[in-house]
Amino acid sequence: MLPDDPYPNAADDQRPSGEDDWHLTIDAHDFLAFAGDFLRSRPALHTTALTDLDKLRTRTPGDGEGPAVFGRLTSAGEVRAIFYLTPLGRLGLSALSAAQAGGLAALLADLGHAPAGVIADHDTSTAFAAAWRRHTTAAATPYWRTHLYRLGTLTPPRPGPAGHSHAAGERDREQVVRWCREFSVAVEETVSVEAIDAGRWSTSRFGDRHFTFWTDTEGKPVSMAAATPVIAGMVRIDPAYTPADLRGRGYAGAVTGAVSSAALAGGATDVVLFTDPRNPTSNALYQRLGFVRLADFTGFRFSYAARADAPSGP
Repeated sequence: MLPDDPYPNAADDQRPSGEDDWHLTIDAHDFLAFAGDFLRSRPALHTTALTDLDKLRTRTPGDGEGPAVFGRLTSAGEVRAIFYLTPLGRLGLSALSAAQAGGLAALLADLGHAPAGVIADHDTSTAFAAAWRRHTTAAATPYWRTHLYRLGTLTPPRPGPAGHSHAAGERDREQVVRWCREFSVAVEETVSVEAIDAGRWSTSRFGDRHFTFWTDTEGKPVSMAAATPVIAGMVRIDPAYTPADLRGRGYAGAVTGAVSSAALAGGATDVVLFTDPRNPTSNALYQRLGFVRLADFTGFRFSYAARADAPSGP
């Protein structure tokens, strides 16, 4: 059972007040009842929020873990933007103007929150990081930059590599876990490595994925891609991984095409994925498959000076 909500009438206490008001709650179901339509209105852009909020809605709090905090920005009775702060301190934002980002930073600072970092579209996260530094003197370090792509018309590679796609099952679990760990190490995703090493696969970000292998003519897995569950018609391909010694043979394109095709056949209307801007090979590959660049996202980590008036940790 949730504890008493500390923000039952948060809009009444916002500073500054006016046409736009932030409504805060720790009740994920209540939050989604009001903000769900807004999130579903642009499922591709809201891909991370949709998958994160689905997990937060069904999560069982860990020992000593506080609640997540959710907020919706309303104007004239309509939801215009949202934020959510996970128990581990990650702040997720939908698109905000610089003024809105500044107002949210002031509000969260006043309420004593201290997010460990923020992820949002580039302009929003940059504006919030600057505002957060003004209000808290926290240092903001960029650590994650990515392009968001949405599938237009799927164009599978022709000719494709020899082999076929294979939906991973329970007997493939060891291979899936091993490759997810290799992927996490390669992209310096320490949190995921730690979760896998601690045996917390089900609660890691990979735990709800549907994995597919591309296997060669002898049935050996040579590449892997995964898809999130369908939420609001949206499926995100994540992760996609080919071991270094097997790259350059068309396997990644084949398995990504197979996963995309299966998602569309399963009713998805938006198939999206993130790419590393520093990897021109993967960006070109996804564009050949029919993916179109939609937006750029950036993540910042915050570090707080040790001082008596510093905000408490998340």
